Amino acid sequence: MNLVLLHDDDFVGADRVRLAGRRLTYLREVHRAALGDRLRVGRVDGRCGSGELVALDDDAATLVVTLDREPPPAAALRLLLALPRPKALRRALQCAAAFGVKELVLLETWRVEKSFWSSPLLAAAALREQLLLGLEQGGDTIVPRVALRRRFKPFVEDELPGLLLESRGLAADPGAAAPCPRGVAAHVTLVVGPEGGFTQYELDALQAAGCALVSLGVRPLRVEHAVPALLGRLL
Repeated sequence: MNLVLLHDDDFVGADRVRLAGRRLTYLREVHRAALGDRLRVGRVDGRCGSGELVALDDDAATLVVTLDREPPPAAALRLLLALPRPKALRRALQCAAAFGVKELVLLETWRVEKSFWSSPLLAAAALREQLLLGLEQGGDTIVPRVALRRRFKPFVEDELPGLLLESRGLAADPGAAAPCPRGVAAHVTLVVGPEGGFTQYELDALQAAGCALVSLGVRPLRVEHAVPALLGRLL
C-alpha cells in the first residue's frame, strides 16, 4: 500500500489532517478506505507513521495521525541523467525517488534534443510532483534534490571530479566491456546517457573525470527501462 504523503497545509491541528483532491480520490478508489481504517502516512520531509480515518465525505477525508518513525535511509547513489523526453523523464524521476535516490542531475549531452529543455516538466513544481509520486510508491518522505546542467563539458570537467572524490563513478554504456556491478557497498555516482547513447568524446570525458564504463549487456534499453534496471542492480 502506497504511503499517503502529508503537506504542512494539510494539518488542521497538531495531529489531525484534512485531505482533498487527488489524495481523497486515491483513498476512495485505490485504498477503498472506510471509517476507522489505519493508513500508512508520512509528512513531506518529515517522519512516517499511521493515520486513522475519522471522517469521510464528498469533499475531504480527515485523519488523526501519529508520526513516530523515521523515513527509510537514503540510497547511497547519485543519478546523473542525460535529459530524456518528458514521458521518459516522468518515469525516471518517479523511479529514482521510489528507490531512495536523493540527488539527481539532469544533463545536456550531444544527443539530447534541444526542445526537451523547454518542457514545462522542468519547472520546479512539475519536477516535485513527479518526485512525490515516487516517494508515495517507495514509502519515503524526503524529497530528492534536482539540478539542471545545460553545459556538458564544464560540468564534467569542473564539477564531476569533485563529486567523485568520495563516490564510485559509473557511466552506463551498452558498448562497455565491463558488466555493471551488483550490490555496490560504496556510494555510487551513476551516469546514464540519452537514448542514442553518449558520443565517444563524452565517454572519454567521463572516463577522464573518473567514471568507469559499465554495461547491462548487448541489448540497448530505453531510458525508462535502463534506470530501474541499473538502480536495482547497484542497490
